[in-house]
Amino acid sequence: MDKFRNFTIDIETRLAHMKPVELIKLPIKNEMELFEKKFKDSMLSKVPLLNRITYYIVRRKGKQMRPMFVFLVAKMVSDGGFDERTYRGASVVELIHTATLVHDDVVDDSNRRRGFFSLNALWKNKIAVLVGDFLLSKGLLLSIDNEDFDLLKLISIAVREMSEGELLQIEKARKLDITEDVYFDIIRQKTATLIAACCGIGAASVGANQDTIQQMRKFGEYIGIAFQIKDDLFDYTDGKIGKPTGIDIKEQKMTLPLIHTLNTCTYREKSWLINSIKKHNKDQKRVKEVIAFVKANGGIEYTTTKMYDYKNRALTILENYPESPYKSSLITMIDYVVERKI
Repeated sequence: MDKFRNFTIDIETRLAHMKPVELIKLPIKNEMELFEKKFKDSMLSKVPLLNRITYYIVRRKGKQMRPMFVFLVAKMVSDGGFDERTYRGASVVELIHTATLVHDDVVDDSNRRRGFFSLNALWKNKIAVLVGDFLLSKGLLLSIDNEDFDLLKLISIAVREMSEGELLQIEKARKLDITEDVYFDIIRQKTATLIAACCGIGAASVGANQDTIQQMRKFGEYIGIAFQIKDDLFDYTDGKIGKPTGIDIKEQKMTLPLIHTLNTCTYREKSWLINSIKKHNKDQKRVKEVIAFVKANGGIEYTTTKMYDYKNRALTILENYPESPYKSSLITMIDYVVERKI
């Protein structure tokens, strides 16, 4: 009896010291390991240069949250089972997501991605764009060759909406006239639509009905919106560096804390804020003053409330499903999204 009790305590201690992402991945650990091999295979080419570059991409992979969404949703709605179609769905998501990141780095002229040099920094823009095109075509063909047209439709909708969201943000940023409704349209399209596609693909890959697929898409959308709101809060709240960064203000991005403050302050204060963002966004002292003003006028509290509202919407959808390790991991995922420090 003592041995069993000690064993149980040991397991609980190990779980308590695991990082949130490791806990989330626990019920699908074997599937994620097999996925890594399948994902590598999906990028193979007869061109040595391409294989060198895709090997570099695989080595610098992130947390792989998107495949995790695919697998956890597939397992939850099917009582724990899935086959090759789910692996293909996860690979398509990761291929097309990686293609968009490669193209984004070129568009943004960014030299770093997840602490590594970006492809355009190492191989220049022309090769980076071609690699992005190659990954996109690989994702499309993986679906077409296996007649996974329903999965292809879900990811294609996401790519279209991501492009529209980026262009809408660029259009509105020029005038700094983003309303709260437009802000939510932008982040739903830019960020949330891909997570929605992951969850929809997870459900569709195991033969779920349309109601379940759409419910899972909405679930992913709510998490994606909460995720982006959390990112916006990082610009105003103390992080690892011990002080707000103000990067969004410097880049003239209209995020929810600022939008809410603009909607609730006086005309004179609004003019000062707009002038600060348009003409003094590189002035560190002025940026700090803007951050302090947003904090003092309830911008952070309002935004945090909105984030938790979307978290609760996602949790409400999960109430429709029976308890399982996969549902528990998705709940942990939601908590991680809103509580993360970076």
